[in-house]
Amino acid sequence: MGRISILELRFVFDSVTSLALESALDGLASRQRAIANNIANVNTPGYHARRVDFEAALTRSVANRDGKSAATTSTSLEPTRLDGSNVNLDTETLSNIDTVLRFQFATQAASGPFNSIRTALRSN
Repeated sequence: MGRISILELRFVFDSVTSLALESALDGLASRQRAIANNIANVNTPGYHARRVDFEAALTRSVANRDGKSAATTSTSLEPTRLDGSNVNLDTETLSNIDTVLRFQFATQAASGPFNSIRTALRSN
């Protein structure tokens, strides 16, 4: 393998793909925190679940060749129980599983270029 230039390294870190993966990981981490908070408050009267959304903004950002986007957190409008809370443990559990799997996939995708750089640095 040949030498890796600073320009090539900068391209890896500043590419739309890298920035989009970073935004996705940030959004998924925010969602994971919201899910954990929702589950912690499952029996708190009047507590309304929080929902984190970033996929639509990320899609627009990638389409604009940017890759940077921020997650937004909103209060769930789902119906409430008699105690005023609307946390549904089944919904939170499924959302948690989905979020963990997406985070693992995004982490693997993000680590690919770094593995290539590590391999190239070892061979120099």
